[in-house]
Amino acid sequence: MTYLKSWEEFEKAAERLYLQSPDKVRYSMKYVHSKNVLVLKMTDNVVCLQFKTEIAQDVRKIDKFVNNLMRHMVSKEH
Repeated sequence: MTYLKSWEEFEKAAERLYLQSPDKVRYSMKYVHSKNVLVLKMTDNVVCLQFKTEIAQDVRKIDKFVNNLMRHMVSKEH
């Protein structure tokens, strides 16, 4: 499990992963206080995407991504 280097790369890959198999995908977010790092992980048990950041401004990008992901989850299009 390696970390993707850029946010844009993670965002695109994660959305693609979700749209391929929405029933199998899991998403988690964890803040490691001792390291001041926010870690995002998305997996379908075959592919595992990870991204970590120490930059506070990335929280806005992550918030938009999670909102977009939730919109996909509640939409009737699958």
